[in-house]
Amino acid sequence: MSETEAEQRASGAIAVAVAQFAPGAHSEVNFDAIADFAAVAAARGADLVVFPEYSSYFVDPVDARFLDHAEPLGGPFTTALAELADALGTAIVAGFAERTDDPGRFSNTLAAAVPGEGIRAVYRKQHLYDAFGARESDVVLPGELEEPQLFTVGGFTVALQTCYDLRFPEITRTLVDAGAELVVVPSEWVRGPLKEHHWRTLITARAIENTIFVAAADHTGPVGVGSSVIVDPMGVVLADAGERPGVSVAWLSRERLDAVRSTNPALSLRRYSVVPTR
Repeated sequence: MSETEAEQRASGAIAVAVAQFAPGAHSEVNFDAIADFAAVAAARGADLVVFPEYSSYFVDPVDARFLDHAEPLGGPFTTALAELADALGTAIVAGFAERTDDPGRFSNTLAAAVPGEGIRAVYRKQHLYDAFGARESDVVLPGELEEPQLFTVGGFTVALQTCYDLRFPEITRTLVDAGAELVVVPSEWVRGPLKEHHWRTLITARAIENTIFVAAADHTGPVGVGSSVIVDPMGVVLADAGERPGVSVAWLSRERLDAVRSTNPALSLRRYSVVPTR
């Protein structure tokens, strides 16, 4: 451990990584990439590594082909993810296609593996991508509106949401009301006119308005925009993975979080609450 890393940890900071790549139709190849990038992140001191949505299997468009590659929670993908987290001593979040009781639809699911705890939290995408010409709901079941499953990394409370959820600020506020200080957003943010601008703007807005850290991981091209980022509670970009497959790491400071919330007490000044509609 370097002197700088020791100082960061002594101050209560944690290291978080966003890892981006372009998952394909071969699950074994995808997991090999996850393992390689997670090892790089762990070697750089990461306490948590965030991978994209649909990391286990992806083809474009999202259609019935996913059904043949959907797995149950506790199946090969999540079991391997938990084993990798244990081996590296690093928490890992990644998205996969989860099998459901509906033979025609699967769940777009995130799993958070924590060393020594297995799969500690799960999130099933609530806002499906029925926009910009896509129809995710044709083959994906929307997640239930339920209490957020949180987990902790180095004293930070972490919550999960997915991709298109970024366009619905009430979901992030719900996570923050439950205690989240860091929200991770595995995504497959599709390229298109102004889409990268939307990606960066929405991530930054969710961080600023909730005074939280946000770590968002996307697919790289040809489908995704890349630019996986970590943003602090003032909207400052702490890390940006650019356009190529790779890993970017940032230190998240407890002191910074507390200082921003003291300067900008937006959460305590709010006069509205979030109420689920359906």
